[in-house]
Amino acid sequence: MEEAAQFASSVPILDAMGVRVLEATAGHAVAELPPEPNVNHFGVTYAGSLYSVAEMLGGVLSLATFDLEGELAGFVPLVKESTIRFRRPALGVVRATASLSDAEVARVRADALATGKGEFVLEATLTDARGEVVASTIGTYQVRRLG
Repeated sequence: MEEAAQFASSVPILDAMGVRVLEATAGHAVAELPPEPNVNHFGVTYAGSLYSVAEMLGGVLSLATFDLEGELAGFVPLVKESTIRFRRPALGVVRATASLSDAEVARVRADALATGKGEFVLEATLTDARGEVVASTIGTYQVRRLG
């Protein structure tokens, strides 16, 4: 959890945005985006900030889920593609949440060990301070051996 929780502060733009990882456990990640400095010119959360907090969950979840320092040493989490659907303007603190099932985690691990990459689809939900869904993302990620 510690490395995953520190993920946002290790990526300078996420740190500048004030992103905080609230939960990072096997198959589950939650992060929070503060309103400042992430508001746009008309006072709601900037679309790029919403995308960034959702996209980074793939890396956080990978670090918390897969043994990238042991069994999968030399593997890194990568995003291959991602889409976002904006549903309504976000006000206040935004929370982004994503999860993978135990079966999907086992499949990704097995694929990574067998082929040098394990690919997975991750859906994230973003809610604002009122608890309303403001956006959702679907991303294709990999844990992949580099080199």
